[in-house]
Amino acid sequence: MATIASEQTVPASELAKRHLRFAPSAISYLQSTPLVLILGFFFILPIAMIAVVSFWDYDFAGLYPAFLTMNYTETLGSWVTWKTYLNTLKFTVIVWALTLLIGFWVAYFLAFHIRKTSTQMILFLVCTVPFMTSNIIRMISWIPVLGRNGLVNTTLVEMGLVPRPIEWLLYSDFAVVLAMVHLYTLFMVTPIFNTLMRIDRSLFEAARDAGASGWQVLWNVVIPLAKPGMAIGTIFVVTLVMADFSTVQVMSGGQSASVALMMKNQMSLLQYPAAAANAVVLLVLVLLMVAAILRVVDIRKEL
Repeated sequence: MATIASEQTVPASELAKRHLRFAPSAISYLQSTPLVLILGFFFILPIAMIAVVSFWDYDFAGLYPAFLTMNYTETLGSWVTWKTYLNTLKFTVIVWALTLLIGFWVAYFLAFHIRKTSTQMILFLVCTVPFMTSNIIRMISWIPVLGRNGLVNTTLVEMGLVPRPIEWLLYSDFAVVLAMVHLYTLFMVTPIFNTLMRIDRSLFEAARDAGASGWQVLWNVVIPLAKPGMAIGTIFVVTLVMADFSTVQVMSGGQSASVALMMKNQMSLLQYPAAAANAVVLLVLVLLMVAAILRVVDIRKEL
């Protein structure tokens, strides 16, 4: 009776709160539910659909649900496909090395040689100005510069440095790499710059007091502490280059190939299961590369 009387004296809102209390674990699950639903619908479900379609049969008339390994056999058993994957990896390694070299020094200059924060932000915004236009426009802008009668060849011929226009400046692997470096360098600059700005400047003074030279400070202090940003930039650049097909198609003039371009051609021919199989193989390859990067560098401190 006393308990009933005490409950009657408690306001109704307080009683409702007592009855609606959840365990802490249940609250955590409820809070994560929206994110799980979004990731499941927009990320996991499409990948699952691609994996399912990769086992289907097809012809010129349509798709036929089945469970066949023919698409993977043709993909992994073709020397042309292996050459395409090797060519894609070649582009990835070259572009990654150049963007890492350029991106690190740009970020280093902005972080340590520009004293005012306002000037740093202005220069960083200047670096982002090209991104106000689309990738296609920035890529095509190299054609009048590198073409046979373009700015570079005209200048070299008029100065007498070369007797005739250089043919390999455009529609070649060189043009593909140049365009990709132009497109993706900022994806390396940004995470490295953020990492360098977090470095305690007193570490440099301590290293100099210990007798370290400028290059020793760079090699033993700056670069080890910048590895998380370099790893994040590497993940960005690697995934973007591996999935790029428009740059390869336009800048090589159809003389080079990549896995993404091969999938694009397969989809244009309505060979969706074959393209899906290539997509699954490419996804596995990219995930293995990302896993290798995460094994070498711990990027959790940057996230």
